[in-house]
Amino acid sequence: MSDVILSLNDLLDRANSKRFLEAPPPEDLGLAEHLPFPFLAIVGQREMKLGLLLAVINPHIGGVLLVGPRGTAKTTAVRSLTGLLPEVDRSRCAYGCLPEDISSGGVDAVCPQCAKRFAEGEPLTYKDRVHLIELPLNARLEDVVGGLDDRTSVHNRLRLHRGILARADRNLLYLDEVNLLPDDIVDAILDAAAQGIYTLNRGPFTVTYNARFVLIGSMNPEEGHLRPQILDRFGLRVLVRGLEDVEERLEAYRRTIAYQTNKHSVVEQYAEASEGIHQEIVAARQALPTVELSSQAEHFGLDLIQRMGIDSLRAEITLFEAARAHAVADGRQEADPDDIQAVASMALRLRRSAFMEDFFRTRDQEETELNDLLNKRRRKKGRKSETKKSRNQEES
Repeated sequence: MSDVILSLNDLLDRANSKRFLEAPPPEDLGLAEHLPFPFLAIVGQREMKLGLLLAVINPHIGGVLLVGPRGTAKTTAVRSLTGLLPEVDRSRCAYGCLPEDISSGGVDAVCPQCAKRFAEGEPLTYKDRVHLIELPLNARLEDVVGGLDDRTSVHNRLRLHRGILARADRNLLYLDEVNLLPDDIVDAILDAAAQGIYTLNRGPFTVTYNARFVLIGSMNPEEGHLRPQILDRFGLRVLVRGLEDVEERLEAYRRTIAYQTNKHSVVEQYAEASEGIHQEIVAARQALPTVELSSQAEHFGLDLIQRMGIDSLRAEITLFEAARAHAVADGRQEADPDDIQAVASMALRLRRSAFMEDFFRTRDQEETELNDLLNKRRRKKGRKSETKKSRNQEES
């Protein structure tokens, strides 16, 4: 991995300093096209862009949560990832069966149809780009996990349709305004994200789907808070603030207007850099399994967590996996304390609980009081034992 696209950090800096060239507006043909705003054209927001890229490079980070006010490019940044995402082996099966399932669990680990394909030497997968799956705010639980097909009553045959979680397998799942989603839907998503699979029970059917996805959420704290259980499941937590520099705000305005006027021109200006970062993500994901943490990085990370008083073991997982992703994105095979420092804020913020701190403080006081009472009894019992022993010695 030599000469890794100048490293992600260099590329982010170079793209941010770029200025638009004026281009004539295109002819309006009335055709709708899906041309996302270029990821590298987003002005500022370095931490947000870096956090999203690290989460894509290393799914073990546990995804990322973007926290900030309206109009700070959170959703734009997530949707812009579609032009950078690498290809993956996509299952040809509705249940998501993959060759590694057979490698780890034998032929019985896949469905009968895939077992037959495997026996006949047919491929179980095909190459496809990672997609962004967005969960609508009005989604029902059945939309998320799946259910009986609408055509069941028409054809008088029971049939299941896959839910959003199954379609998100090996993709990115984006929860915009995650703090406004119903609890049952969020619980289903978190369970699937933790297990990598989920089971759907509908009537006589019981089907288990793969659900291995990178979870990305965004929220505006003004609109409500997240339950601690949900917040803990997100690996990186990025605080997205509005641009403070006047020149950056002006440049953001220019880029937005240029994009609205001529999307093709703006996308073309960033095409070469976007392809470079796409290749970097591909190379980084391939090299990631060989990247290790130095002992100095481990000790530094554990010391940070201990000094912060963080209870959740997910803190170590996120911090160390993000540091490995940061190192491999920089073309290195070992993560050092500098990598820990680069990702520590994103990995460790919003992990302490004032409630739990007060809870344990009160419990400690209670335990101290209880132990004092128990110790008094032990001392009293000890004195009685000594007195009885002395009497027995005198009588003898």
